[in-house]
This record gives sequence, structure tokens and C-alpha cells, in this order.
Amino acid sequence: MFRVEEEAEERTMSVCKNQDPRIHGIQTKIRVVPNFPKPGIMFQDITTLLLDPKAFKDTVDLFVERYKGKNISVVAGVEARGFIFGPPIALAIGAKFVPLRKPRKLPGKVISEEYVLEYGKDCLEMHIGAVEPGDRALVVDDLIATGGTLCAAMKLLERVGGEVVECACVIELPDLKGRERLNGKPLYILVETH
Repeated sequence: MFRVEEEAEERTMSVCKNQDPRIHGIQTKIRVVPNFPKPGIMFQDITTLLLDPKAFKDTVDLFVERYKGKNISVVAGVEARGFIFGPPIALAIGAKFVPLRKPRKLPGKVISEEYVLEYGKDCLEMHIGAVEPGDRALVVDDLIATGGTLCAAMKLLERVGGEVVECACVIELPDLKGRERLNGKPLYILVETH
């Protein structure tokens, strides 16, 4: 029974609940832009976080500390902001970085995964051969809202035989229940925003 409780706790892991002192500095650097890109949306803008070298480094360091030594061979970054955090994490833990892109952005042969958004459909693509069977993957993005993008990313990696170890995001909007769509896959976040 203890192991089941431990696994459930691991799936809901976030640094913000552990009160790491770096979290406050990260949280204060994320700008909230009301009514962007449309009325009613409170946009979580990480560009202000990137302007602060200490907060940006702390963000990357928290992820690296979590994943170093976990035998992760692939860090898959979701376009576009997953491209900001994914490469430094991959370099620090000795993994390859694989970009998961919007349609028609990759020049080689690709595999695609469509997904539904609250306002329509979208698609992620990955180069064929970028991820091999047995690769242990970490999916990185800046934010999880409804979970559709992360689900598509996981499906894409799993279709080619990759094992998704965990998803990692800087920000979670828990009111949108995206975590519930991940089918029990662990999600590690730094900041919750309501």
C-alpha cells in the first residue's frame, strides 16, 4: 500500500509544494497579461522570466536537478516554448533534444499526431528516426492548461517505441484539469497559477 501512495505522490510532484526558495523568484518573473490573445484569457508570459538570468537559470537548474541520473535519453520540446527550456536541460543531463513542431516546419520525413484544442485542431510532428524504440523520454513545455498538447506529444513518442518517463512544465493551470488527461503519467511543475 505504501508504494501505491508513494507513486501517486510522485505523479503529482511539484516544486512549488516543496517551497524551494528559488520558486518565489521564478513566480515573480512570470507576467500575467489579461485578455491576451483573446478576451477572458489570462496569458502567462514567460518572456519576462527569460529577461532575468538568475530566474531563468533557477528554472533550468530545478529541472536538471530532478532529471540528472534518471537515464533519460531524449528531451522532447514542444513548439515553441519547449524549445527554450528543453535544450539546456538536455545538454545538462546528457540527452538528445528532439523538437516537436507544428506542421510543415521540419524538412525531413515526419510522423504526425493531431489533437483537439478548445478552439479547434492542431498537430505536432517529429522527424522519423529522431526517437528510437526504448528511448526514455522527457516531454518539456512551458505550460499545461487542458493537457491536449502534452497528450499529443506523448502519443507521438510512444508510437515510435519511446517510453515517456515524465512531462515537465514551468506552469500549471490546475483549474483546467490538464493533468487528468495525462492518464496517470507523472507531471512535474514549478508554479501553479489559478
